[in-house]
Amino acid sequence: MYSWDDSRRAFTDAARWFVRTAALVGDRWSRPGLGEWDVRALVGHTSRSLSTVEEYLARPAGGVEVGSAGDYFRATSAAAAGAAVATRGRDAGAALGSDPAAAVAELAARVLALVDTQDGGALVTTVVGGMRLADYLPTRTFELAVHTADLATALGVPPEVPATAAAQALRIVAELAVGHGLAGPLLLAATGRPGGLPAGFSVL
Repeated sequence: MYSWDDSRRAFTDAARWFVRTAALVGDRWSRPGLGEWDVRALVGHTSRSLSTVEEYLARPAGGVEVGSAGDYFRATSAAAAGAAVATRGRDAGAALGSDPAAAVAELAARVLALVDTQDGGALVTTVVGGMRLADYLPTRTFELAVHTADLATALGVPPEVPATAAAQALRIVAELAVGHGLAGPLLLAATGRPGGLPAGFSVL
C-alpha cells in the first residue's frame, strides 16, 4: 500500500514536527493535554510512537500475523480504549525526565537514524503479533500526526501536519472508515454537508 521510501519520509517528517512542537511547551507540562492526560503525559504517549519502533526492531518476529496498518488498528481497538494506555502515557511522560523536550529530540534522532538503516522488510513483534516494518511504520506516522496535532491544539498553535504524514494518516482513516461502514458520514462531513459528524465519531 505504501512504498518504503514514502513511508520513511512521512515518518521522518512527522517525528520532526513532533520534536518542534514539543520544543514549544516551555513550562506548560502540567497544562491539560488530552482527556485525563496533562501535556507531559500526552508527549510521553506520543513519544511511544518512536520508542516502540526501536523496541520492536529488537524483537524479531517469526512470521507475519498482521498484514496492514488498518489490520493493526482493528486488532488494537479494544486495548486502545483501556486504562492501561492512559497509565503508559503518564509513565512515559515521567520517564522523559527533567527536560522532556530534549529527551524527545534525542529519542527522535536515535530512532530516525535506526529507521534509515532499514529497508522495510524486517519482521517485528508488535503487541498484536508479527508485522513487516514497512506495514508497522505507517501506524507510527498516524499516531505521531494525530497526537502532535493534539499537542499543538493544547498549546494553542495551528496543527499543521506535514503533508507527507497527513496523506499517509488520511489513507489509514479512509481504510478504517470503509471497513467500519463509516465512509458515508465521513464523506458528507468532509465535503461540507450540514449536520456534521455525530458526537464521539471515530474510525478507530
